[in-house]
Amino acid sequence: MNESQPYPSQDPMVKLRQEMRLRKFSQKTIKSYLLYIEACLRFVRKSPRDVDGADVRNYLDNLASTGRSASTLNTAYSALQFYFGKILCRKFFVHIPRAKKPHTLPEVLSKEEVRRMIDVTANPKHKCMIQILYGTGVRVGELVQLRMRDIDFERNCIRVVQGKGAKDRMGLLPKSIRDLLEGQKRVKQPTDFLFTSYDGGRLTEATVQKVVRSAAKLASIQKEVTPHTLRHSFATHLLEAGTDIRYIQELLGHAKIATTQIYTKVSAQSLGAIKSPLD
Repeated sequence: MNESQPYPSQDPMVKLRQEMRLRKFSQKTIKSYLLYIEACLRFVRKSPRDVDGADVRNYLDNLASTGRSASTLNTAYSALQFYFGKILCRKFFVHIPRAKKPHTLPEVLSKEEVRRMIDVTANPKHKCMIQILYGTGVRVGELVQLRMRDIDFERNCIRVVQGKGAKDRMGLLPKSIRDLLEGQKRVKQPTDFLFTSYDGGRLTEATVQKVVRSAAKLASIQKEVTPHTLRHSFATHLLEAGTDIRYIQELLGHAKIATTQIYTKVSAQSLGAIKSPLD
């Protein structure tokens, strides 16, 4: 054994990964944070203890100069703030601003566009994915984590286990796919994933994204359609149907009502209540 090699527990990145696991960060967050922290250290070519505020500013400025989005810059900021601010107890972040995020409206499909996507999808599994994304409003990361035991046929609901923010919540079970899901219940074990890959493992988010893009293309939809577009459409169509916005907030798993209120700005019902001066 090479005794010059430090024990793994002394490796700063190993210790950081362990710290994030202990704090119950998601695997996606851990991977993202490590990526930006390691990239920053390579950029400044310093040990973590020698990094100062100017180094972090220069790294973030370099990201901005390469055209990275405000969302990417703020993710990198959060990663560096966690490591240098909370773990290493450095105080320089108070003088480093976050990127200002543009206020954009969510892309929403019409009910007819969603119906076309479902109708043109021949593969039963792919069709069911689209139906659940639109019919429940779950995120793509939550969809691929669904297990048979999470479908409560007695109460007509779906349990989202440890969704965004490490929170459980209950969602709708669309009646139109109940028979299909009950068929899956007869051939799968309670712990089995609802959707699996060809080798029987958990389906990847990238696969679902590809299925949704393909369905939108086949349905001749010109909009940029992702699984999250179906989530936006779910919320907007519920709002247009008169569903209380606080109930929609619970179904989406939003911590703040302000996040859900964005759908009032794209609701056809809200726009229809205003008469154009041309009319």
